[in-house]
Amino acid sequence: MSDHDHQSSDQRGGPIRVVVADDHGAIRTGLGLILAGAGDIEVVGEAADGDAAVRQARAYRPDVILMDIRMPGTDGIAATRAIVSERLAQVMVLTTFDLDEYVFGALRAGAAGFLLKSVEPAALIDAVRRVAAGDGILAPEVTRRILTEFTRARPAEVAEEVPGLAELTDREREVLAALGRGLSNAQLAGELVISEATAKTHVSRVLAKLNLASRTQAAIVARSAGLVSP
Repeated sequence: MSDHDHQSSDQRGGPIRVVVADDHGAIRTGLGLILAGAGDIEVVGEAADGDAAVRQARAYRPDVILMDIRMPGTDGIAATRAIVSERLAQVMVLTTFDLDEYVFGALRAGAAGFLLKSVEPAALIDAVRRVAAGDGILAPEVTRRILTEFTRARPAEVAEEVPGLAELTDREREVLAALGRGLSNAQLAGELVISEATAKTHVSRVLAKLNLASRTQAAIVARSAGLVSP
């Protein structure tokens, strides 16, 4: 499945299709009600564990999966890794933990974003729209902490995993630095004075050259490479 298959609702003319994966039924119901009230988002499936989340992703090919990390059996990290590797959907992790190894694991598995379960409804809806449109998102209250901690703890490891860094053009390094600051495609386009479509193309090329699964991973690389101040 190609990245082109994931398009926002305004590009496809239909709602953003979402699967909610959480082992607590009440949380799944609550998230579903919030998203259903958005008007342009449709919850097409629910999953109580990681295996079910992967099956739902294969069956429905949603735009976004809201993924709990700690679930019985196959956890959210393993499920995220499987879903991202098959390019089935964008995965946005929801957790009650604002900074722990589980979150790092989810980001390394290719999650497109990370939010706390305490997120306000409007912010959740906005995040789903952004991720569906191809923009990664990290909870504002933990963005700096999580990226700084990740790169502080693993700078050598991150650098070893990204041999293509030296092959980036000057413009691509600018794009990578912008991703490290959390800019969306629209913000990136404005800063570099290019069209949003061109910005998206640049981001895709950077991710491909560095063999990264998400722009959130790119943000981590940008910080580990010193392109963004901690």
